Amino acid sequence: QVQLVESGGGLVQAGGSLRLSCAASGRTFSSYVMGWFRQAPGKEREFVAAINWSGGTTYYADSVKGRFTISRDNAKNTVYLQMNSLKPEDTAVYYCARKYYSGTYFDTEAYDYWGQGTQVTVSS
Repeated sequence: QVQLVESGGGLVQAGGSLRLSCAASGRTFSSYVMGWFRQAPGKEREFVAAINWSGGTTYYADSVKGRFTISRDNAKNTVYLQMNSLKPEDTAVYYCARKYYSGTYFDTEAYDYWGQGTQVTVSS
């Protein structure tokens, strides 16, 4: 059984920064692509960023490219999302997930385990 626990969310003013963390249980964390997704009220869950097993390859949604940075520390079984220059439209619940199935990195169906989410609210 894999558990993913997000932390680091909160309330921040537009232009501010937050750093989200996702701590994973299990000894095979380093074998998997990890992703961050978000879901705003009334909207579908959408892809934010993903990182391959070594951290050498990253993927970003166009809406966050240049502002967000995904990274991982396999020794700590943790993946991070550094969010800078936050905008009110970034307000959402942010989830980390483990990519297990074949499919594109931005497809929610390719991920098997999800965290409970952490709320990020950006005020204008």
